[in-house]
Amino acid sequence: MDDLLLTNACVMDVIAGTVSSEREVLIRHGRIAEIGEPTVGASSAQRLDLRGRVLMPGLCDAHVHVIVPMNSFKLLTTWSPFYTAIRALPILEGMLMRGFTTVRDGGGAEFGLARAVEEGLIPSPRILYSGKALSQSGGHGDMRGAGENAYDGHYAVPSLGRVCNGVPEVRAAARDELRRGASQVKIMAGGGIASYTDPIDNDQFSEEEIRAAVEEAAMANRYVMAHTYTARQIARAVRFGVRSVEHCNFLDDEAASLIAERDAFMVPTLVAYETMWQEGLEIGMPPELHAKIKTVLDVGSASLEVAARHKLNMAYGTDLIGPLHRHQTLEFKIRSEVLSVAEVIRSATCYAADLFQMPGQLGVVAVGARADLLAVDGNPLDDINLLVGQGEKLDLILKDGRIYKNRLS
Repeated sequence: MDDLLLTNACVMDVIAGTVSSEREVLIRHGRIAEIGEPTVGASSAQRLDLRGRVLMPGLCDAHVHVIVPMNSFKLLTTWSPFYTAIRALPILEGMLMRGFTTVRDGGGAEFGLARAVEEGLIPSPRILYSGKALSQSGGHGDMRGAGENAYDGHYAVPSLGRVCNGVPEVRAAARDELRRGASQVKIMAGGGIASYTDPIDNDQFSEEEIRAAVEEAAMANRYVMAHTYTARQIARAVRFGVRSVEHCNFLDDEAASLIAERDAFMVPTLVAYETMWQEGLEIGMPPELHAKIKTVLDVGSASLEVAARHKLNMAYGTDLIGPLHRHQTLEFKIRSEVLSVAEVIRSATCYAADLFQMPGQLGVVAVGARADLLAVDGNPLDDINLLVGQGEKLDLILKDGRIYKNRLS
């Protein structure tokens, strides 16, 4: 890969919440090699003149489902894995064109898709995959209806999750996902919207089962992310060692204090409920599942206020499926109604990198970091709407120094 020199770039420091005067940024072997005044030496480098545009880190989405192009996890289990992968391609390219250079998949994506991305075979964000989420029988990863008994647990069947019961099965499932290269283990620690037989306020998995998953992940230098809605689900998960709690719509002060005490992370996904409530029935969501959304919709913004009060680690997440993927950047706007714009941007950059155990590699424009970079026509710190939409204000998108979009020339 040839060296690339970005000139006249106003570099965003996401940690400080500031933008520099014009700098030159040298990219070598897919990483940022030098940042300096307009004297950086790179005579043989390809040059791109940003002409004063803001250069910021590529965005991170910490909760996606990239293999779900329709509004049904249940239907997914009837598909061919080849067809599923093909249907994922436009979803992944859409995310990249919105500026997301790294995404963490919360159930469904696996090593084959991630490997294709890593080898540069398809335009896509980097995928940090969980494999299949671990679920108890009747849990959020079990898509059987009340009258269904058969369950096809073959790994080639595309699905959100896999069913495991009891400590030995949980350990075996966690070990299997880690064997396949999972960046983290995902567990379903409470009821959900997209599944048929578990009310949202159900607790799922016993203490011993959760601790078993946590121990297996820790031994592999990984961590556990957990689907949770209620304060009790959140507290149980964090108390038993979970590092990343998802959704958290009913977060209260007691659960927030526990998250802060354990230095865990919270990943709200408010855009999922707002868009599913508005469009879910139109895109084929079963009415009995759509009705569940109202329960969590009205309390989402309050959870952000509680989290901000306790200064919790928060990463950006969306949890969208089907046609709703196009609303991925709307989470910026929703969060900025409660949080400062700088904090919202940090949640999708440096805070997400900390969650991913990749600080200094992702989420910053700094020497040594991966060259995941966006050139924005304007300053998102002044106007978060520059990041909302389908990437209309992004004139340059780089991932690992490779150009995926260039409107500069």
